[in-house]
Amino acid sequence: MRRFAYCKVVLATSLVWVMLDMFILLYFSECNKCDDKRERGLPGRDVLRPREGPGEGGKPVVISKENQEKMKEMFKINQFNLMASEMIAFNRTLPDVRLEGCKNKLYPDDLPRTSVVIVFHNEAWSTLLRTVRSVIDRSPKSLLEEVVLVDDASERDFLKRPLEQYVRRMEVPVRVVRMEQRSGLIRARLKGASLSTGQVITFLDAHCECTIGWLEPLLARIKLDRKTVVCPIIDVISDDTFEYMAGSDMTYGGFNWKLNFRWYPVPQREMDRRKGDRTLPVRGAPTLNIQHTHTKHTHIQSVIIVGCVLFCQIRNVETNQCLDNMARKENEKVGIFNCHGMGGNQVFSYTANKEIRTDDLCLDVSKLNGPVMMLKCHHLKGNQLWEYDPMKLTLIHVNSNQCLDKASEEDSQVPSVRDCTHTRSQQWLLRNVTLPEIF
Repeated sequence: MRRFAYCKVVLATSLVWVMLDMFILLYFSECNKCDDKRERGLPGRDVLRPREGPGEGGKPVVISKENQEKMKEMFKINQFNLMASEMIAFNRTLPDVRLEGCKNKLYPDDLPRTSVVIVFHNEAWSTLLRTVRSVIDRSPKSLLEEVVLVDDASERDFLKRPLEQYVRRMEVPVRVVRMEQRSGLIRARLKGASLSTGQVITFLDAHCECTIGWLEPLLARIKLDRKTVVCPIIDVISDDTFEYMAGSDMTYGGFNWKLNFRWYPVPQREMDRRKGDRTLPVRGAPTLNIQHTHTKHTHIQSVIIVGCVLFCQIRNVETNQCLDNMARKENEKVGIFNCHGMGGNQVFSYTANKEIRTDDLCLDVSKLNGPVMMLKCHHLKGNQLWEYDPMKLTLIHVNSNQCLDKASEEDSQVPSVRDCTHTRSQQWLLRNVTLPEIF
């Protein structure tokens, strides 16, 4: 009987040790998986751990009533809520808003390494360091060669030696490069690019925050074709509360004919090409997210114009009035108004496709004697085809074989189309808005 009890004790002890061994094996196996996930750029558990504090989780920062006046004064420094920004941690958490299909994508192990170039001029300390911190924290170390900070002749003392000393402590090489004089965004980026050592150069603004999985889709597309230029979905960080607001994968960014940046809906042909798979890129754009702090300033980073003859004001010889979109919308008549030489609503483009465009709308005439409407450009010529004769100075609507003419008596703010008589009222000067006259 005593021997039987002794055997039970030995058996129970053995079972405990077996279970403990299994637990240890499973624990370290799970840790190895976590390390592998981090190395491949997938989020480890520590990245998603919720924290408390202003702006955490991308939530808005609310300034108390007694600090409102000070907040407004600080707002003027960088044209965003600097007080709110300074309350937020450099490594604040942000939600992962990617589609489930994007979260589960796996990328090759041999992606190219990138240098991240960030240009700044008198940037706020908090937004600049939060940008750098987000790049380092949410990029696989195996893919991040370095961060190159290009100072475009900043005047603020904290962006001098204190910045250099601060970034030296970071776990990824961070270099500060100084421009000798104020050179502008593009020259400063070119300077950063010339000093970069990575296989790929990634340009970021100085007040944005990268989210989980931001880098791998970019590099994966470039690995497939080294000539590829990729752009992420641009989410929004409020300039007032620093709230993170997710962008839409159903829109893409582009420049209109006035060189203003705006958002456009993804065209149906792209939807058809993707066959319902929203994780596929739109015209080469990957499924990833970067948040950008919107300020009251706008700037053009780079523009490629395909097939444009010139940007111009279109002035009637007889009346000295110019075509003017009058801030009207699609399916409304184009206007005509006294030329003011300030661009704006009087900037049109005459393209290589022989369209007369204002933004993404084209002048369109569907019947004899008009009216002249502004309709979506369809690139099929037809009612949107105009021939300009630089000798006779006429704009002929090809389908109707009529000429663009001055306003009619019935409506003094709308141009007309009439049978071509080659009179001065049917003569138009296309004058470039910034360059010497072309015609």
